[in-house]
Amino acid sequence: MKYTEEIIVEWNKKFAEASPGEIVSWALEQAENAVVTTNFRPYEVNILHAVTKVNRGTKVIWCDTGYNTPNTYKHAEELIATLGLNIHLYVPKQTSSHRDAVMGIPGIEDPNHAIFTEQVKLEPFGRAMQEHKPDVWFTNLRKGQTALRNTLDIFSVSKAGVLKVSPFYHWEDTQLDAYLREHNLPNEHKYFDPTKVLENRECGLHT
Repeated sequence: MKYTEEIIVEWNKKFAEASPGEIVSWALEQAENAVVTTNFRPYEVNILHAVTKVNRGTKVIWCDTGYNTPNTYKHAEELIATLGLNIHLYVPKQTSSHRDAVMGIPGIEDPNHAIFTEQVKLEPFGRAMQEHKPDVWFTNLRKGQTALRNTLDIFSVSKAGVLKVSPFYHWEDTQLDAYLREHNLPNEHKYFDPTKVLENRECGLHT
């Protein structure tokens, strides 16, 4: 389905005050092949819980850069088990040890940083989306995270034409924390993303 700007604007107005659960339920009704992507960063548990509460079998795509902290890996394993996530794991074609030996983790001013980002995040993500070919893509993008994300909304369209759904787009951290307490869910804060470095910097997945 092709999404016109008018349709996206209409949906964003219609669901501006809707709960994440209502947004997820409606989006799943429209979907033939939905996925939710995650890297198990802080507050990713919110979107994973909201989606799988409606449909436990929704495919969860995890693109693991290979540079997560031990805490993040433990957090991921905990959520996979407790939420019964239907995980589809994608990793870079080169091991982190091999890459560290020949390149390391380039700084964001280093021309090699773009190559690094392509290897550890963009290529695995592109491979995942090509293999699964989703028509609905759940994300935990939120307003205020980056300049680009401030231009989006609950509903947006990826450059490949996939409907992106961000049910918590208008939520603040305090609201997400309350959601976690309500559902007795753990969060993760010892997270490291070598492709972004800075919190307000995009890595390229959503551009």
